[in-house]
Amino acid sequence: MYEDLLLPFDGSDGAAEALHHAAEIAHWADATIHVLFVADTTRESLTVVETEVVDALVREGKDIVEEAAKTLDTLGVDYDSDVVQGTPAPTIVEYAEQYDYDVIVMPTQGREGVSRYFLGSVTEKVVRLSSVPVLTTRMQPDEQLVFPYENILLPTDGSAGAVHAAEHGLSIAAALDATVHVLSVVDDTSLGPDVRSTISEQASEQAATDAVDDLVSEAETRGVSNTVRHVEHGSPVEVILDTIESNDIHAVVMGTTGRRGSDRILLGSVAERTVRSAPVPVITVGRGE
Repeated sequence: MYEDLLLPFDGSDGAAEALHHAAEIAHWADATIHVLFVADTTRESLTVVETEVVDALVREGKDIVEEAAKTLDTLGVDYDSDVVQGTPAPTIVEYAEQYDYDVIVMPTQGREGVSRYFLGSVTEKVVRLSSVPVLTTRMQPDEQLVFPYENILLPTDGSAGAVHAAEHGLSIAAALDATVHVLSVVDDTSLGPDVRSTISEQASEQAATDAVDDLVSEAETRGVSNTVRHVEHGSPVEVILDTIESNDIHAVVMGTTGRRGSDRILLGSVAERTVRSAPVPVITVGRGE
């Protein structure tokens, strides 16, 4: 499934949980975890130690990745590590693309204070910018980290971006022999009460049904035989969250771009809101390829 996982790491509780989840994946896939600490150059971090000018964040980063290495040694996972300087989100994205990593694993919250770089906005920037798939974990009390994933949710609107993301999800499902739940949402929250809206809703429902049918057919060609169809009405993020809860979903795989117009469900804001809200890991897939 994956051979090389990039783990931006700051030593916080959220990052530690992400590390353990990444280790489970690496164990299963016989993969290598690459631990990365980004010393944020937008913050003042130079200090003097015994008359020598040093970067305090770089020093801290070396200690943090060393602690991660000890944990990975204990878990018996192959790894390497690096400490670099830069603006966190673009540096993470550029690093992942430069070294051709298969996936970036990071939590949506991390260390508070001067050295934090996992809190909401940075993770969402990585999700928005990255052409490499990003696996995010929210690390709230209701978070469920289960691996191997037995039930995978693929939201789709039939667009090229959604199909591209779904193909990634189907590859994961085939490798894990997981059940795939294909979901398309008719966003009737944006429709008015007139006749034209009724016609538009009928067209949207047909488009949603077609999108689901197309993905189920693609799943079958990829050897994924266990599929469940979902065509629902409502607010996209709320429907995604309800589907997770009612179907014991272990992971969501979705695109960061999708169809434009009243029936869109995968444009950036929805993917980012799902990343912030879903109680299971979310793998977002851009169209950088």
